[in-house]
Amino acid sequence: MTPTPSRNSSPTAIKSHIDKPVVLVGLMGVGKSTIGRRLANRLGLPFVDSDDEIEAAAGMKVGELFENYGEDYFRDGERRVIARLIDGSLKVIATGGGAFVNPETRALILREATAVWLDADIDVLAERVSRRDTRPLVRDSDPKRVLTELAARRNRYYSQAPIHVHSGEGAHEDTVDRILEALAK
Repeated sequence: MTPTPSRNSSPTAIKSHIDKPVVLVGLMGVGKSTIGRRLANRLGLPFVDSDDEIEAAAGMKVGELFENYGEDYFRDGERRVIARLIDGSLKVIATGGGAFVNPETRALILREATAVWLDADIDVLAERVSRRDTRPLVRDSDPKRVLTELAARRNRYYSQAPIHVHSGEGAHEDTVDRILEALAK
């Protein structure tokens, strides 16, 4: 019988169900970084945020990359960084919202990792992304409109992830619990 992972489960018991990196995908504001850190902590695994790795490699913030070089340049660097991060070692990786849309990146994640689509209602996402001015795709725009358009284009790609978890307004730990339950199956 497979134990049901919970906040009281040992990381060793939960980790025994994981044989590949866990990669979180989904729209901006869904909580990939925050939930990813908590998930990694609960599993006793390293956590990596692909945006942080891109910024370290480029020596500038994501917004600056978009502004100075454009989205295509950023997406190419993002693809290369994610390919480097998926090295076979167990870890939790949070990706940028557009990463899984790239066919090469998506194929790599689906082949070499366990993709988890974190999803949330557009109203929740719009409220979250409105808190900071660090997201180039919604800067100087209506976040709800932009997120609705992005969801219309991207959800067909996100839906290819074998695990789909809804992240609502509740506690992040509840979302982590749902991911752990799905990973244990």
